[in-house]
Amino acid sequence: MTSVCVFCAANQQIDPIHIQHAFDVGYAIGEKGWRLVSGGGSVSSMGAVTKGARAAGGETIGVIPEALLEREVADLDSTELISVTDMRTRKAEMERLADAFIVLPGGIGTLEEFFEIWVARSLGMHNKPIIVLDPDAMYQPLQTWLSQITTAGFVINEAAYCVYWTADIADALSRIEQELAVPFEARPTEAGVMEAEI
Repeated sequence: MTSVCVFCAANQQIDPIHIQHAFDVGYAIGEKGWRLVSGGGSVSSMGAVTKGARAAGGETIGVIPEALLEREVADLDSTELISVTDMRTRKAEMERLADAFIVLPGGIGTLEEFFEIWVARSLGMHNKPIIVLDPDAMYQPLQTWLSQITTAGFVINEAAYCVYWTADIADALSRIEQELAVPFEARPTEAGVMEAEI
């Protein structure tokens, strides 16, 4: 069974539209018959994505540090809830469990997870698909900046092509299927540093 890890927000102060989008992503993953891997929280986008997956009949695995069991309100309805000692162990376990990664809008924790998994792929430590799913263009300034530093030579094109950016859920899941079936090969495109060809 394909397992997809979703990195997303756990802050309850965000606009509800992001929480709805997270639910929709989880539901789409569940409809595919895929397993969802999450950070083990039951609130905000993190809780919504797991609720969505289960609403569609999907399995969910949560990975949560012991110190955050109460602070994040653990997802006790998860098919499996794994308690780990710290944040670094959490990320390593989520990476181990996942076949692919989707990054939704989130805060500094989400960005840390995104950059760490991206760096690992760019260094050849894994070749799992990484999709930034950004329906409301929250990451547009980040994408622009990344394009700028790639053009300036701080990021090599091969690394930039390791991430696929989209605003559409169906496109994100299709991309995962494509990359799992045929590992991607980076190619320059007119769109620049943020696309790759299968």
